[in-house]
Amino acid sequence: MISSADRCKDMTELRAEIDRIDRALIALLGERVACIDRAVELKRAEGLPARIDARVAEVLENVRCEAGRKGLDAALAERLWSEMIEWSITREERVLGSGQGRTDA
Repeated sequence: MISSADRCKDMTELRAEIDRIDRALIALLGERVACIDRAVELKRAEGLPARIDARVAEVLENVRCEAGRKGLDAALAERLWSEMIEWSITREERVLGSGQGRTDA
């Protein structure tokens, strides 16, 4: 499979491709944050806490597996997602409070 990077003829083109990918990643991260904001509403309604340890483990396992399938270093993916997850939980806790509900749901 030919990647978009393989089609770049020089560093100017490659940098433009990296910038395009960065814009796409930012857009996807924005969508993910919107899901986190919706999760706050749903968790409040369902009496769930911000941190659900089983879900955190599930997401990280999914990320490691998908990274492996795509040829991305699984440890790098896990570090990035761990940071994103912790940021998301902190965002949720500001609204829900840190001690609400169960952590195994």
